[in-house]
Amino acid sequence: MKTIRVLVADDHTIVRDGLVALLNSSGDCQVVAQAADGIATVEFALQTRPDVVVLDISMPKLNGIEVVRRLTRELDSARVLVLTMHAEEEYVLHVVRAGAAGFLLKDAPATELVNAVRVVAAGQAVLAPQVTRRLLDEFAHHLGGQPPADPRLGTLTDREREILIAIGRGWTNGEIAERLVLSESTVKTHVGRVLAKIGARDRIQAVILAYDLGLTRPQQPG
Repeated sequence: MKTIRVLVADDHTIVRDGLVALLNSSGDCQVVAQAADGIATVEFALQTRPDVVVLDISMPKLNGIEVVRRLTRELDSARVLVLTMHAEEEYVLHVVRAGAAGFLLKDAPATELVNAVRVVAAGQAVLAPQVTRRLLDEFAHHLGGQPPADPRLGTLTDREREILIAIGRGWTNGEIAERLVLSESTVKTHVGRVLAKIGARDRIQAVILAYDLGLTRPQQPG
């Protein structure tokens, strides 16, 4: 089993120590550096080159959005998993656009956090359901008038366009398979092709494109 090298960044010592202990006890994660402010996070990340940076969005000296932006630009190998609180929902859209690979609420169960680190390290994206709902609402709020045309849509087949819309709605591969009556392996293949054609690094960027182009709207809670 490959060890996942993690940098933990949080300005609260108790929280940071808890995250470090949790990840080091997971069996496959190793915390290689800790940081208490945004500038140190960038410096330590460039020095240690971790697989995943677990980052508190609210950091002194350099805010989380700028940290994500710099790490995305200067350290392609690192994936950033942002931790956020309900009160900070206005930052989520900006963090995602800056290049974060995922985000979780700070009150998520410990097992969910560890699993999110594993998923992000494997090159996938993590979208906390509660935050995703607010993110999609924010996209809908900012969409106005006629959505812009995008030549990338012309490269998609009808099925791939359906897949992109489903991704934009936050559906998992299993949910897409069930609703479109496809096998999960077929869905996985379609998702990979869609991401490649639209130039998206992961599902989060695909969500952004789907909502920027007005392909879908947030579903109302059942």
